[in-house]
Amino acid sequence: MSDKQVLVKIEQLKKHFPITQGILIQRQIGAVKAVDGISFDIYKGETLGMVGESGCGKTTAGRTILQLYRPTEGKVYFDGTDITLIKREELRKMRRRMQMIFQDPYASLNPRWTISRIISEPMRVHNLNSGNARIKRVQELLELVQLNTLFQNRYPHEFSGGQRQRIGIARALASDPDFIVCDEPISALDVSIQAQVVNLLEELQKKFNLTYLFIAHDLSMVRHICSRVAVMYLGVIVELAGRNELYDNPLHPYTQALLSAVPIPDPRETRKRQRIILPGDPPSPVDPPKGCRFHPRCPIAKPVCSQEQPEWREVQPGHWVACHAVES
Repeated sequence: MSDKQVLVKIEQLKKHFPITQGILIQRQIGAVKAVDGISFDIYKGETLGMVGESGCGKTTAGRTILQLYRPTEGKVYFDGTDITLIKREELRKMRRRMQMIFQDPYASLNPRWTISRIISEPMRVHNLNSGNARIKRVQELLELVQLNTLFQNRYPHEFSGGQRQRIGIARALASDPDFIVCDEPISALDVSIQAQVVNLLEELQKKFNLTYLFIAHDLSMVRHICSRVAVMYLGVIVELAGRNELYDNPLHPYTQALLSAVPIPDPRETRKRQRIILPGDPPSPVDPPKGCRFHPRCPIAKPVCSQEQPEWREVQPGHWVACHAVES
């Protein structure tokens, strides 16, 4: 992957949400460390998957990369520009090239707006097209996401979940972006609709050379659509590798436990496979464990794991991991 162009570069990104106390005078008594020092690259034209348990910080990471949340620390370079430093107007211009498809197709569309207005809003914000050209562009976008152009004057409540998500995809495409964060775009949809939406995303990627950060729970779907996969646990990334390398040779104990839970259609293979059951629940992001975040639940933890934070390092070409037990 070293010959590929880096579109998004993330360096030691952190997002902490303050916990305050008091009514008249509020003082900070702690912080929720939702994202706590992640570093990785996203290459132009690829789909990078991000997986992990609920509450591990995947969505916060996606929103912080797009600057919907301003980071507590760290850098985000988009096409060589550090977007953590730029301000309102300059950031607004940059946002034309970065969009998001939200998880909930029911909550992410304004119920008082027509579909035409929802899809054309990015064009209005970024001064793209006007008048009849804007109406024509809305119709083109509806056709791109395989919806009838006659739907443009209807309202979101008249559509199914799958159709609403297609409208969300059309809105994301309206400003001709280069990079789209897909925040669990299929988790709220019926299984029969999920494959259709994923296939649509793949077609659009090929057509417009889009770059995706695909956040998901479904590990089977991630293997289908993503070229590389990052595994997140309690605000940090514990492993990052190419799709086949990660699924065939997981190095981090947490990745191994996650993959052991993925259903296999062959009953004989299922019987052979050893299921890894992790004890307890993930610790609180308010007070994460010292050393390796995973050590309280890790089946192979050593004394060093509770004392020193493992180094994020490349153990094989393109395969990154943060674990004391993994040898370079």
